[in-house]
Amino acid sequence: MPDPLFPVTEDEIEFSAIRAQGAGGQNVNKVSNAVHLRYAIPASSLPDPIKERLLALNDQRITQDGVVVIKAQTSRSLEQNKLDAIARLQALVDSVTVPPKPRRATRPTRGSQLKRLDTKSERSNVKVQRKRVTDDD
Repeated sequence: MPDPLFPVTEDEIEFSAIRAQGAGGQNVNKVSNAVHLRYAIPASSLPDPIKERLLALNDQRITQDGVVVIKAQTSRSLEQNKLDAIARLQALVDSVTVPPKPRRATRPTRGSQLKRLDTKSERSNVKVQRKRVTDDD
């Protein structure tokens, strides 16, 4: 994985250990190995354009207040789950580092317009053939 352009600093991240869900035998009831990572986007040291793009994401992990909440519970090790949560947060930040290309409006070509009209008329003919036959003539 390449080095991130805007690395997330660990002093801005808040961790809390919780009990993992799911099967795990007796161990799952005794040990708090899952991790909740909380990262406040507005209070972070990220550049403003990246903060705006992160807050504009339609992601269920981002709350109304702009806090990213990631739950990691794949490993039985607390440290491994922390590293997994940090990697997922960094991947989320990296996904918005490159601004989207602005869309330039283009007109359809004459050939594509004719092709569309031809297929429309073909479908129309197919549907006309489905009608009931009447002896009006």
